[in-house]
Amino acid sequence: MDARIREFRDGIFALRTRRFGTVAELMIEALFRFHRSRNQFHDRYDAVENKRIEIKFSTVMKENDARITRENLIQQCLNANVANRALNSTDIYKYPFDCNIQQVKRAEFDVLYYGLFFADRIAIFRMTSDEVLSCPGYSDFQHKGNEGEGQFHLNQKTIGWHLENKFVQWLTYEELYGLFT
Repeated sequence: MDARIREFRDGIFALRTRRFGTVAELMIEALFRFHRSRNQFHDRYDAVENKRIEIKFSTVMKENDARITRENLIQQCLNANVANRALNSTDIYKYPFDCNIQQVKRAEFDVLYYGLFFADRIAIFRMTSDEVLSCPGYSDFQHKGNEGEGQFHLNQKTIGWHLENKFVQWLTYEELYGLFT
């Protein structure tokens, strides 16, 4: 990976919440030629299939093996950078990780595109709102009182199921960069 692409990838990993989500939404829109959503309850619209599209992605980081304490605070902060923690897709069974796909409101979409930004490439998955119910570890509630808003985790225990059953494609950071140049 050349320096410019590495800087681009590291910038993606540094984005938080809404800005990171926008990158994932624009990526899926460009890859699959989706349109802007018809309302604020889903992310994009597939005019060909007449489907509401929801998009949920996460960056994949190795789990921290130590709690932050007074004694290790400086070292833990130094170790928290992308170069030390971002997980390569080839190491999914070597290091523990846990990515939470959350705020899944099944009633508001027809198709969910979800995935993982690894250090070396991006995994893209797809499932319908009905298929979400059979996703390993899916819980149809996320917070007390939030009916119809669920979540599921991608981790060492569940990643095999997603790769075998819902995988769409790998995308390199060079390919992602090329979508917008």
